[in-house]
Amino acid sequence: MQKRLINFVAKVTSGIQSVCLAVLLVSPAMAAPTVDQALDLRPVHPGIEFDQPADKASCKLEPSEDASGWVLVDKESGQKLRRFLDTNGDKKLDQWCYYKAGNEVYRDIDLDKNGRADQYRWLGMAGTRWGIDQDEDGKIDRWKYISAEEVSSEIVEALKTKDRQRFAALLVSSDELKTLGLSSDQQKKIAKMTDSARKKFLKHANKTKIGKDSSWTNFSATRPGTIPAGNNGVTKDVIVYENAVAMFHNEGVHEQLVLGTLLKVNDAWRLTQLPEMGRDANDAAGIFFTAAHEAAPRGATDQAQSDAKTQKWLRELEKIDKAMTSSDDPKDITRLNEDRANVLEKIIAASPDEALRANWIHQLADTLSAAVQTGAFPEGTERLKLLIDRLQESATDVTHLPYVKFRYLSANYTQLLQDPDEDGFHKIQEGWLRDLEGFVNEYPKSQDTGEAMLQLALAKEFAGQDDKAKDWYARIVDTSGDKILIAKATGAKRRLDSVGQGLELAGKTLDGDSLSLSKYRGKVVALQFWATWCEPCLNDMKELKRLVARYGSQGFTPIGVNLDADKSTVTAFLKENRYPWPHMYENGGLDSRLANELGVLTLPTMLLINKRGKVINRSLHAGELHEELEKIFDK
Repeated sequence: MQKRLINFVAKVTSGIQSVCLAVLLVSPAMAAPTVDQALDLRPVHPGIEFDQPADKASCKLEPSEDASGWVLVDKESGQKLRRFLDTNGDKKLDQWCYYKAGNEVYRDIDLDKNGRADQYRWLGMAGTRWGIDQDEDGKIDRWKYISAEEVSSEIVEALKTKDRQRFAALLVSSDELKTLGLSSDQQKKIAKMTDSARKKFLKHANKTKIGKDSSWTNFSATRPGTIPAGNNGVTKDVIVYENAVAMFHNEGVHEQLVLGTLLKVNDAWRLTQLPEMGRDANDAAGIFFTAAHEAAPRGATDQAQSDAKTQKWLRELEKIDKAMTSSDDPKDITRLNEDRANVLEKIIAASPDEALRANWIHQLADTLSAAVQTGAFPEGTERLKLLIDRLQESATDVTHLPYVKFRYLSANYTQLLQDPDEDGFHKIQEGWLRDLEGFVNEYPKSQDTGEAMLQLALAKEFAGQDDKAKDWYARIVDTSGDKILIAKATGAKRRLDSVGQGLELAGKTLDGDSLSLSKYRGKVVALQFWATWCEPCLNDMKELKRLVARYGSQGFTPIGVNLDADKSTVTAFLKENRYPWPHMYENGGLDSRLANELGVLTLPTMLLINKRGKVINRSLHAGELHEELEKIFDK
């Protein structure tokens, strides 16, 4: 056993690219690996920032929570460092997980259980990427999940390393093009562009300024755009970025790379063409729109690059961002948020490019709002007020006022709720709703207007004002261009109207079996939407278990709909906590299809359905459920 582990470590630490994890065929019933062996293991993909303690004596290895493998922890802090799991009970490890500051940041996965990694996931603060390695050679063949920001980072790395396969994995495929609802001419045009990009990549990479010491710094774009079905020859809504920009640091200066058109394919963004250095792409037009993100005017980039102060601030911003991911000291976080806001304001003031300045303004608003809402920087609300005042006085930047104002309203509302007086909550809530309605009326076309209307609808629903809630949900459907918000609003209206109506919901269980509510006619069903992070949901599940023991033989059954973002989290939870009724699951959490079908916006949410398949109650908790079941069964 020990020899096999050492052989694997030798392969990885010697620099040989290897994903053959078959040597780690370790059984929980066998002796655990040593701390040294666990610490010597490395992720298949390089560049992962994970904890590597200098003192091995400070670590200990213990069985995982569900006894399916081992967890390496720091003795003093109790934080996880590594986790190695056998998820299917075949006595072979198939997940290798790595942690930073107690949070999982990366995972190698052997999905087909043959001892070779075939999927790689970046998690937590490391990002959202989920790569598929079909031939198990350690290189990603396609991306299941990847954000536009991460695409821009991958492009820089592919050019830097002259890696043709890494670049090709980012390009939209012919099969994917067929699913988007594009016209035949558009498909042919894009396919021709991607084919050319594949063939010319190496020659193009050798001509760029991106070298071995270059590093990606930022993604810049105003916002994605939607080509609605029926326009420009498309038969489905198509979401795109036109001429977004990847910023990178190169030999002491900051450069920009115009990416061309990015297409959203399911949960991943795809590239369509070879990227161009910013100044060469001044006249670029998008495939669907004219350039949504113009490259900097000639001379402006040179001017910015010659400004040593601007370069210093950008480097400082990189240091701050890195420090924020590794610190858990509240005082440090407050200081770093303030430092980040100060640096962003300097960059905004110095930026000669309107589109790039827009990105920095948005970043500043997001930084301040998020910091206020987490309690890390209470002064952020005043900073947002000052930013609003400056935007109102600007002839060009005033267009960003709605974006900043919505984040100010959200931050201010959260801050007020942290310390309300005796009658304060009611007043704060009334003020929040007035602010939201004012925002919707003042900025009906803002990208945040749909979210404001959703908040209004939810507030009216919680207040028991169902008709007003349905009016707001209907307004979202009629006026919002956001497909996800429309799905949520449509589902929420369906849920509000569900009492007395037949209800259908179908999907896959965690075990991969098909499940449909229609199969449960003749039973009383409690349909519970839940997640492992929702403590009230877990309390309800304990009560549901007691109710099953009492009424199960009479025809009562719960059906769970889990809304965790990570399937492995809920699978591990249910292994440790036995709740033996079926649980449906789809990727996406609160944005999943199962949640959107009934507009489930908050947890806990539970519906009660009678034996004829009609909804008795659309909003109850387990305590109320007991009373409802008494009415049905204890007559």
